[in-house]
Amino acid sequence: MNLKYAYQTGTERLRAAKVPEPELDAWYILEHVTGIGRAAYYADPEREMTQDQADEYERCITLRSSRIPLQHITGVQEFMGLSFHVNGDVLIPRQDTETLVETALDILARGKSAHGTEDRDIRLLDMCTGSGCILLSVLYYAKCRAEGTGSDISAKALKIASENARRLGITAGFIESDLFEKIDGIFSMIMSNPPYIRSTEISSLQDEVRLYDPVEALDGKEDGLYFYRKIINESPNYLEDGGWLLFEIGYDQAEDVTELMEARGFEEISVKKDLAGLDRVVYGRYIK
Repeated sequence: MNLKYAYQTGTERLRAAKVPEPELDAWYILEHVTGIGRAAYYADPEREMTQDQADEYERCITLRSSRIPLQHITGVQEFMGLSFHVNGDVLIPRQDTETLVETALDILARGKSAHGTEDRDIRLLDMCTGSGCILLSVLYYAKCRAEGTGSDISAKALKIASENARRLGITAGFIESDLFEKIDGIFSMIMSNPPYIRSTEISSLQDEVRLYDPVEALDGKEDGLYFYRKIINESPNYLEDGGWLLFEIGYDQAEDVTELMEARGFEEISVKKDLAGLDRVVYGRYIK
């Protein structure tokens, strides 16, 4: 089997299976299996694959045709220009979530913690950390001294997050905790992409999400606001004076989350949109 034939037949099979963007996924699988780049492909599309490569390509196309997420097949997902290991124990990092990271980095760059950033480490907490993509990306790109902790109720997710920290050469702590149950200390910034899908909406999600993402990382209970309420209510006890709380939200949750933060005494509350123009992040400051 040569590269061109593999790519064409792979694309056709994924299209027949109604996989979104079949050409792109067929290419990513070909790249994953052979290690070839686009330039090398176009220079010699008739190049023969080894038998092992052909067998592996066939296996991966079959898996993707059954709507197993591409990232579960390749084992990686790029986020903020970094490569993160993922599997069925964590949510797959999505581009929308980069808005939360960018917002955190902007706040840190503007030095808006209560006492400045020059003479001490900024302490960060990423609640519901999953793969660790939010915390590790902020630590990687932060232009100030920062130390970070990621917490999650899932020990399996924390194993993936710790592995990603090692792979990226980033020092971070991880703790198994049901929200603030085992969290100690005071933080300059708390970030979270909590479960926020309404329970009744989970069955209507795309197969790749509904069947393969961990449901505990999706289900925000009846109205999707369960975890926002709990985190907003407790977070002032763990924030320094002037510390920040940042959330990723669903596209229709900005008003509700803003009202919850206002009721708990947060100030300077703002909403930031993602690249699609949808409300994606709500953040505010707690001044004691």
